[in-house]
Amino acid sequence: MPQFLDEPPISQTLTTYDREHMALYLRLLDSARDGADWQEAVQILFGLDPTREPQRCRQVHDTHLARAQWMTEHGYREFIRTAQ
Repeated sequence: MPQFLDEPPISQTLTTYDREHMALYLRLLDSARDGADWQEAVQILFGLDPTREPQRCRQVHDTHLARAQWMTEHGYREFIRTAQ
């Protein structure tokens, strides 16, 4: 898995970071849809320990999930356009 930032870059367009972390975004969306606990998701998907760094872990999870949700509403269009 590619290295991750504590917060994905904020952009109105698809970033290299988004492309590199597409699988992570999909797994986050799946975990949210399935009602998985955010602490379990951050431990499995990011390899972080939410008992040791609860604030950082919550920030990592929430900001990446928000970016993943942005991808489902906006970013996917650019992804599809550039994939053709």
